[in-house]
Parts: sequence; C-alpha cells; structure tokens
Amino acid sequence: MAFLLDLLMRLGIDLGLALTLGALGALSGMGGGLMLITLFCVEWLYPIVFELSRWGATPGKRALGLRVVMDTGLPITPAASFTRNLLRVADFLPLAYGFGIVSLLLNRDCKRLGDLAAGTLVVHAKPVLLHDAPPAATPLAPARALNAQEQAAILSWAGRAKRLTPARFEELALLAAPALPATQPDEARRRPAERLLGVAQWLMGNKS
Repeated sequence: MAFLLDLLMRLGIDLGLALTLGALGALSGMGGGLMLITLFCVEWLYPIVFELSRWGATPGKRALGLRVVMDTGLPITPAASFTRNLLRVADFLPLAYGFGIVSLLLNRDCKRLGDLAAGTLVVHAKPVLLHDAPPAATPLAPARALNAQEQAAILSWAGRAKRLTPARFEELALLAAPALPATQPDEARRRPAERLLGVAQWLMGNKS
C-alpha cells in the first residue's frame, strides 16, 4: 500500500512536470530534454530525499505509520539511503520486483535486497504499547522510599496483569516484598499481588 501511494504521488508529479515542461518545449525546443532529466530525478531522488528528512519515510510510508531506519534503530544515513534505493534495480529483476519479493519471503526481517546491502529496516513508526492500565486497587504507600528503577518495575509489572497467569503474577509480586507496606488487621487476607497493585496505584498518584 505504501508503494502504491508513493507511485501515485510520483505519477502526479511527473504529469505536472510533463505538462509544464511540455509547454516550455513548444516555445524553446528544450522541453523534451528537461522533461527526461526531471523524470529521472523524481524517480530516483524522491525516496532518498524523504528518507533523509526528519520523518525518515516517504509520504506513502508515513501514511501507513512506517519509517526506514538502520539495523541499529538509528536514523538512516545518506549512504544507506542511496544504496537501498539504487538497488531497487536489482529488486525489480527479472520482472515486477521478483527478486525483491523472494528476498522478503526468505528473510526473517522481511528485507529486500536493497535493505540487506544497506543494513536498513522498514519498521512501524508508532510506538507499540507493551503494557495495559493497571487493575483497580486501593492505593497503599510503599514501606520505604523507592528509587526510579523500582518504581518503573512495579508499574511495568502492574501493567502486565492481563498478560500473565495469576500464579506468575503473584510470584513476581513476592520479589517486591520489601517494598510492601505492613499488613493491617483488615488486610490480613490480601495477597502480596493485591497489596503491590495498591502500591502501583499510589505511585500513579492515586492517594485515596
């Protein structure tokens, strides 16, 4: 879909340039040569210019929430962008991106030949939510002050409540036993996981 959107955009640009330069050519005789040069530049520079922008993606990729990055996750470099796009010629062979499709199907990272040579990846630009909202619980202040890493670990644990089995959820809660507040008489039956969820709510600012 991203490829088709970019193809339509390039065709629109090409049509606009052809009409403009065609009119110039009728007057000066240079329109045909200029049109060939500009069509060449649009075809080859269109993806490179957009990939090296702050979005790291062509308009078609941006519309679908994709971007091009290095294998390391860092922004794509000029050399890598030139390499991956110049090798579109190899990906196109023998017809209709035949080699590129075969490479995508055989490679675990779904890379075409240009991405393999350039060390690049096409990834989802939107962040993936790994955790859900913590379950409701009565807020409880922790037994001691918690550092930033401990707070992040407790909130991460609470956000995975729906993705863990009850036994595993309870087992992980026991690891945070030193941070659990002392059990009050009316809380004697509350499991460590229930009490730690209360600490998570307290850390989120719910004090009552």
